[in-house]
Amino acid sequence: MSANKIFFASDFHFGVPDHRASREREDRVVRWLEQIRHEASEIYLIGDIFDFWFEYGAVIPKGFIRFQGKIAELVDSGIKIYFFKGNHDMWMFDYFKKELGVQIISDELILERNGKRFFLHHGDGLGPSDAKYKILKKIFRSNFCQWFFARIHPNLGVQIARKWSMQSRIQNNKKEEFTDIAKEWLVSYSKELLLQEHFDFLIFGHRHLPLEIQLGSSKYINLGEWINFNSYAVFDGEKLELRYFEKHSS
Repeated sequence: MSANKIFFASDFHFGVPDHRASREREDRVVRWLEQIRHEASEIYLIGDIFDFWFEYGAVIPKGFIRFQGKIAELVDSGIKIYFFKGNHDMWMFDYFKKELGVQIISDELILERNGKRFFLHHGDGLGPSDAKYKILKKIFRSNFCQWFFARIHPNLGVQIARKWSMQSRIQNNKKEEFTDIAKEWLVSYSKELLLQEHFDFLIFGHRHLPLEIQLGSSKYINLGEWINFNSYAVFDGEKLELRYFEKHSS
């Protein structure tokens, strides 16, 4: 089997809503990675891999070791893997690059494969909406905020983060539904972006709803999440399509 396909997934949200459910999801993601390993040349994990992540000088959040081990194994086998910072795990620094050999992407990534142009971004802070979050994102990504949080003992820091996470959509298992394309802000953002330059494919996470929408000669894809959907996308060199792994009803 030729290893020439590119895979995209996002929003695993490891860590919520509890240890048992998170472990089950982690095992499922590991099974998916094992299934695609003989076809994949590259894997892009487009944000919110973890529901919370912070790298202290000598400490990382405990858990998720099976996932990390599988990532290291795939990278060692020659598969290129990219982690995007999401709004839940924006405090990734250099641990995954040094220990696992993955590349960390802070914002958007533009790439070309087989003559096709891709625009990749987690999706947070894009478009005209959510001005409050855009301000918070600048604060949380500031050097001072990261320095200050690093001064907090990890036990307290993780506890603060978990309380913050309790307010999130994914923590409360809110299954997103499509209502109106006019309300899909990442679709609107994509349309504006396409007025400036052409992309064959625009791929996002964050929305928590698998979507595949044709925008003229371009295609918008939202990757969904892995609590309710187990959705991902694959590019075979010509076409990009959404797929589902071990699809189940929630």
